[in-house]
Amino acid sequence: MVVEDNQGSQVVIGKLLKREKINTHAVSQGMEAIKALKDKKFDCMILDLGLPDMTGFELLNKISKDDSLAKPPVVVYTSRELTPEENNQLMQYTNSIVIKGVNSPERLLSEVTLFLHTVTTSLPKSQQEPIPMIRDKGLILKGRKILLVDDDMRNTFALSKILAKYGMNIALADNGKVALEKLKQEPDVDLVLMDIMMPVMDGYEAITKIREQAQFSVLPIIALTAKAMKGDREKCIDIGANDYMAKPLDMDKLLTLMKVLLDDKYEKK
Repeated sequence: MVVEDNQGSQVVIGKLLKREKINTHAVSQGMEAIKALKDKKFDCMILDLGLPDMTGFELLNKISKDDSLAKPPVVVYTSRELTPEENNQLMQYTNSIVIKGVNSPERLLSEVTLFLHTVTTSLPKSQQEPIPMIRDKGLILKGRKILLVDDDMRNTFALSKILAKYGMNIALADNGKVALEKLKQEPDVDLVLMDIMMPVMDGYEAITKIREQAQFSVLPIIALTAKAMKGDREKCIDIGANDYMAKPLDMDKLLTLMKVLLDDKYEKK
């Protein structure tokens, strides 16, 4: 279900998802969304926060308090910057936030596709196959402590919510310097997801400094970047990262890689 009062945006989102054979049902107001949730089952809801009859926050609050309504995964698709307080408020209800921008349509598609893969539905066979594999990884990764280092609050919000679903404990840092402090305070971190482009201390310097410490010689580190450039992977590996992934992340590949690296880490201990 697409909850969006802008008709043009409704059309664009509908066409985008149709490419992946995802059916959409569009509504323009909050009360229409509530009625639709009573009438049929949806596998995901895309929500704009600015609706004519109520805010997206109010709609989410109403849905959460109404036991008669199904509560599908929610992707908030908004054109305005959110305050930290608004982010915290949304974290109670929603699975992801996508800020409208140059690359957001493709990111929106990847977010919706990801959430559709996490529920058992009548999806095409090609989309059903990854589901058991992801669940198995979730069992294996349960209880691991992951340090997520990224200065983009939207990225940390979305990724930490997804990893937490598989039972992982998430520690956050918004730059490399804070990441080093976190590791000093919490040396039991099992794996680091390190963004490369950050203020104060970037991922390259942070990975280098982590590897200078003997206690973290086998700590798995996956470097992440939003702007993949030729030679980036080789540079990351050279300074000590175990592997490298470009954003938007393929979650199934990321979970597989995390499992492999953690298995290898504990075999070496």
